[in-house]
Amino acid sequence: MASQPKIVESSEKLKDSAVRIKDSAAQMERSTARVEGSADRRTQLAADRTIFAAERTYAAWVRTGLVAMASGIGANALLTGVVPKWLIGITGSVLVLFSVFCYGAAIWRHLYPGPPPPVPDAARIHPALLIFVNGFLAMVSIAALMGIWVARVPG
Repeated sequence: MASQPKIVESSEKLKDSAVRIKDSAAQMERSTARVEGSADRRTQLAADRTIFAAERTYAAWVRTGLVAMASGIGANALLTGVVPKWLIGITGSVLVLFSVFCYGAAIWRHLYPGPPPPVPDAARIHPALLIFVNGFLAMVSIAALMGIWVARVPG
């Protein structure tokens, strides 16, 4: 009968082990839920960063276009009398046409950034607004281009 206390003792150890396993499983489940929630939040934040990066890229294209347009107009004004008129016209035209390209590239890169990111919390700028603003800037550039060729000082 000495084996009966061993059986009871083994039974108690088995119950304790089962309780520890159950507690461990519950803890693992809570930990997994926390990691999944953390991963979802990181994915959400990554989507927001992607939106903001696209807006910075858009702004960089527009800035480049504005500088190119100003440079084309400036070339016409500052180089008169320094270099031949035809060279001023070509230089100014290339710079102004590059500005129109930049406005188009800004829209293109903003509307077609590549694979779609997860749905972000941050709102995107409406594409119609971007197209309107960049269309206006392109028309200003075209007006500047006409000004380079039409309003040239004879010489």
